Amino acid sequence: MIAIIDYKMGNLCSVAKAFQAVGACVEITCAPQKIKQAKAIVLPGVGAFSAGMHNLRESGVIGEIISAVENGKPFLGICLGMQILFTRSFEHGEYLGLNFIKGDVVKFSHNLKIPHMGWNTIKRVKNLNSSNELNILSGIAKNSYFYFVHSYYVKPKDQSVEVASTEYSIPFTAIAAKDNIYGIQFHPEKSSDSGLQILKNFSKIAKEID
Repeated sequence: MIAIIDYKMGNLCSVAKAFQAVGACVEITCAPQKIKQAKAIVLPGVGAFSAGMHNLRESGVIGEIISAVENGKPFLGICLGMQILFTRSFEHGEYLGLNFIKGDVVKFSHNLKIPHMGWNTIKRVKNLNSSNELNILSGIAKNSYFYFVHSYYVKPKDQSVEVASTEYSIPFTAIAAKDNIYGIQFHPEKSSDSGLQILKNFSKIAKEID
């Protein structure tokens, strides 16, 4: 079972249905025991960084999340969930994240239309693993389109964690990965077949599907 963390930040059912569409068994939960038993963890999210961190603390699952990550359990952050993986955000102030990946969450320049919303391509920066079934981008064609909705983006301290980038006047990190942790800025559940392929790849990494 893949645990989708319920911390009241939206789009949980859409993410769950997308995983189910690729054959994965998922459960939306905020129960620490369920997270402990899961093969992998997904943190989706829509909304403000500060509210997301507040809700995570209130849910009482941060300790179990940290334990799972330290024990090598595959972890996927989607959109806001990706940003929360980083050290801190400057969205309407300065707020600390989970700090699994060193770096900041910053706003797009004021001369750009925000949010960055709609379809955009991603550019592969590096392969995570020589074995296709363990690569989050396995089966993704060059210049594939994905659906974005965000006004802030991540700036990793170490650029080696960047797996794929996207251009919106400037290049920014679309996918980041460090060890067993993966973050994607776009919404795979809204990104048609390419988005489903990303979720299928993560499910394989979690060994939840063949």
